[in-house]
Amino acid sequence: MDNKTLLAVVLSIFVIIGYQFLVGNQQTPPAEKTPAAEKKQEPAKPSEASAPAVVPPTTVEEKDLKDVKDIKVENELFLAVLSSKGGTVKSWELKKFKDSKGVQVVLLKNPGALPALGIGSSSNFDLSGVNFKVTGDDLKLDKVNDHGSVVFEYAKDNISVRRTYTFYSNTYKVDIEDEVSGIPEYWITLGSDFGIYEKEGGYTHIGPVLLSETDLEELKPKKLQKETMAFRNDLKWIAQEDKYFFSALVPASPVEEARAWMYKDSPVITFKAKPGTNKFYLYAGPKDHDKLASMNLGLEHIINFGFFSIIARPLFWILKFFYSFLGNYGWAIILLTIVTRVPFIPLINKSQKSMKKLQEIQPKMAEVREKHKKDPQRMQKEMTELYKKHKVNPVGGCLPMLLQIPVFFALYKVLLITIELRGAPFMLWITDLSVKDPYYILPVVMGVTMLIQQKMTPSSMDPKQAKLMMLMPIVFTFMFLTFASGLVLYWLVNNVFGIIQQFYNNKKIAKETAA
Repeated sequence: MDNKTLLAVVLSIFVIIGYQFLVGNQQTPPAEKTPAAEKKQEPAKPSEASAPAVVPPTTVEEKDLKDVKDIKVENELFLAVLSSKGGTVKSWELKKFKDSKGVQVVLLKNPGALPALGIGSSSNFDLSGVNFKVTGDDLKLDKVNDHGSVVFEYAKDNISVRRTYTFYSNTYKVDIEDEVSGIPEYWITLGSDFGIYEKEGGYTHIGPVLLSETDLEELKPKKLQKETMAFRNDLKWIAQEDKYFFSALVPASPVEEARAWMYKDSPVITFKAKPGTNKFYLYAGPKDHDKLASMNLGLEHIINFGFFSIIARPLFWILKFFYSFLGNYGWAIILLTIVTRVPFIPLINKSQKSMKKLQEIQPKMAEVREKHKKDPQRMQKEMTELYKKHKVNPVGGCLPMLLQIPVFFALYKVLLITIELRGAPFMLWITDLSVKDPYYILPVVMGVTMLIQQKMTPSSMDPKQAKLMMLMPIVFTFMFLTFASGLVLYWLVNNVFGIIQQFYNNKKIAKETAA
């Protein structure tokens, strides 16, 4: 039972990590057509509040698209370019973030197939292609000029639109107000790829996501190729995300529905509402938990800590606390690894003693198996008596490993997705804990320590199982070659302390045996 349980635990870890390694964020070829199937949900309850009255914008003639005007908006955090074509966002550059080559992070370089913040009378977003009149000039906001607005207006054939952007000097948040009349429905979208900087997510979700009630819905491009997905229940926000950045629309007035589908090879997500005055908050920036939480819009929930979030969130706070006085996330990870291991020391000591006893009675267990191999019930009875006689718990060696699995996966998720580790140096050649070791030194050393620990650990396995287990350090080494350095550092430090603890226990058990 001990052999099978231990093997199952190790293989389970391998399967879970391997799944994320191989297919966790698998991208599929985009579909050519937009399917019409729809995910059904119960309709939301109608809002009791009536829609605000619309103040018609100044009537203007539609201008030729050759007269498209760009408006630049710059504050302390980003540089955005708006376009009079549809009153949309044309580009969005973050000033505080750069890539490994020192180039600024740009969340929207050029308008995609569907412009960011495009609107329309239906899901074809017809108004995103017309030219608006612009009121306002380029904005440069600072502590003195801490806010400013740009207004776009359009009116033709009884359709009128007035869009007002309001920007602030020290936040990624933008206020949007659309006053619309003369159309049967009002649609607004984040457009194609707005908010997505890296399309390789390192086993994390990339693409549309929304918060409906308390459910975070990560929408896969593969599924959107097959159906249009619709949500109507208590919609908090819609977004497009990559590993560290995202753009989002948070409704400040009632919306009827959110939909996501494939639009000309790109997944898009939209809100549908009634004409009138529709207000939103736009966010386009980093997944900084503390700053998102301070906005009180619920956007911090886009940071998905996974199934073990109840453990991951406290670990995340502890990691940031350690960094606050250590000033280095590498040392903070090492200290966090030690802290998470300390509570398990007594349990691990006990399990190692149990495994040592199992190893000592292995010859007698083999005799029982051979003697009663044709009588499983008698074999089990004899084994139970053998365990009682020598005071051995057959599953005692696996219990600490089982208890540590939730902590491991919670910490794995924290180190995988937190933007705090992006570009964070450790020491020597490790200049970014969020990317793989460029020279593969950490994964190889981690594999060696895993092999040493396995050699030192008492085992009651039969030879075939023991040979299988000896492959695990090799398999894990190859898996960890592409893992973030912070994750490999955690596993390496955990192995080193495991070796120290095993060495101490082996000496102690040897002394007790000699006595």
